[in-house]
Amino acid sequence: MASAAEQLAANFNLGAFKKATELKKRIWFTLGALVIYRFGTYIPLPGIDAGILKELFAQQQGGIIGMFDVFAGGALSRMSIFALNIMPYISASIIMQLMQAVSPTLEALKKEGEAGRKKINQYTRYGTVFLAAFQAYGLAVGMEGMQGNAGSAVMEPGMFFRATAVITLVGGTVFLMWLGEQVTQRGVGNGISLIIFAGIVAALPEALAGTLELGRTGALSTVVIVGFLVLAVVVITIIVFIERAQRRIIVQYPKRQVGNRMFGGESSHLPLKLNTSGVIPPIFASSLLLLPLTIASFSGGQGPEWLNTVNALLGRGQPLFLFIYVSLIVFFAFFYTAIVFNPQETADNLKQYGGFIPGIRPGKNTADYLDFVLTRLTVLGAIYLSVICIIPEWLIAQHAVPFYFGGTSLLIVVTVTMDTVGQIHAHLLAHQYEGLIKKSKLRGRRG
Repeated sequence: MASAAEQLAANFNLGAFKKATELKKRIWFTLGALVIYRFGTYIPLPGIDAGILKELFAQQQGGIIGMFDVFAGGALSRMSIFALNIMPYISASIIMQLMQAVSPTLEALKKEGEAGRKKINQYTRYGTVFLAAFQAYGLAVGMEGMQGNAGSAVMEPGMFFRATAVITLVGGTVFLMWLGEQVTQRGVGNGISLIIFAGIVAALPEALAGTLELGRTGALSTVVIVGFLVLAVVVITIIVFIERAQRRIIVQYPKRQVGNRMFGGESSHLPLKLNTSGVIPPIFASSLLLLPLTIASFSGGQGPEWLNTVNALLGRGQPLFLFIYVSLIVFFAFFYTAIVFNPQETADNLKQYGGFIPGIRPGKNTADYLDFVLTRLTVLGAIYLSVICIIPEWLIAQHAVPFYFGGTSLLIVVTVTMDTVGQIHAHLLAHQYEGLIKKSKLRGRRG
C-alpha cells in the first residue's frame, strides 16, 4: 500500500517536473531570442559615420522618425542591420489581409485550412522581401544626402554602398521575421509582437533619464513630469480594464435524448471582447504612416517642395497626422474584427450543434443579431483605441516629452504583457490538468 502511494507520488512529481522543465525551456528560448535581437540593434551598417547619424537623429527625435526608431528599439538611429525592424513584414501582412477581402483566389486559399495558410504565409514573406528592399534602397539614398556639421553620414556614397545597405537591411528584416516565427512556435507569446515590445521597453530607461534631465534643467516643471507619470498609470489602468472587458451572450442548448439518457439542456455564453482587434489597429496604422515617409523624412529638406510640405503636415501632433492616424485606427479596428470573427459562420455553428440565443431565431436572425452587437462593440473599441493613442500624442507634441510615453507604446507594452502572461498561465494550467489526469488513471488501475 505504501509502495503504491509512493510510486503514485513519484510519477506525479516526475510528470510535473518534466512539464515545468518544458515551460522553462520555452521561456529561456524566448528570452534568448530577444537578447539576440537586442544585440543585432547595435551592429552598424558598413560605410556610415555613427557620430553624424546620432547628431542628425537627435534633430528628428520628436518627429515620426522618432516613432519609427522607438518601434525599432533604437536600431534606426544607430543605423544597425535591424534598422527596418519588422515593419516591412507587418506592412506585407496588411496588404495580404486586404487582398484576401477582394481576391477570390486568396479567399479560396484561406478556406483550404493549413495548406492554404502556408501558401498565404509564403506570399507574405515574398511581399516582405520586396517592401524591405524598396525601403532599404530609399534609406540608403536618403543617408547619402544626409549632411552633418562634420560632413556626410556615408563615407563612400555610390552603388556599392547602396547594394551593401539593401542586402544587409533586407537580410536583417528576414532574420527578424524568421526569429519571430520561431518564438511563436517554440517560445511563449507572439514572436512579432514581442520583438516590437522588446524595442519599446529597451527605450524606457533612456526615456526616463531624458525626462528627469529635462526637469533638472528646468525645461519641464515638476508638475508636468508628475502629471505625465500619473497619465501613464491612468492609461495603463484603462487598457487593462478595456482589454479584459467582454459582452457575454447567453447561448442555450436544448435537451435531447440518446437511448435512455438525456443530454444537453445547459446554458453557456459566447464571449465577445470589447476590443476584438486588440493592438493590431495602432500597429497597422503606424506602419502605414511610416511607409511613405521613410524617404521623405531622410531628404533633410533637400527634396521636392511638395515632399517637404507633406513631411511637415504629417509631423507629430499636426492635425493632418492626427486625422489620418485616427482614420486608419478606426478602419483597421473594423477590418480586423471582420476577419477574426464571422457572425454568419458562428450562427451556422450554433445551429449545427443545436444552440440558440434566447429570443433570437437560429440562422440569419442570429447572424444579424451577432453582427449588430459586434458592430456596437467595435465602435466603442475604435473610440477607446483612438483616445488612448491620440491624447498622449497631442500632449507629447505640446510638451516635447520623450515618445515612450505615447499611447501606442503603452498599449503595445501592456497588451503584449497580458497576452504573454496569459499564455504562460495556460501552459501551467495544462500541465496541472495533465498531472491530475495521470493521477486519476493510476488510481483507476489501483482500483
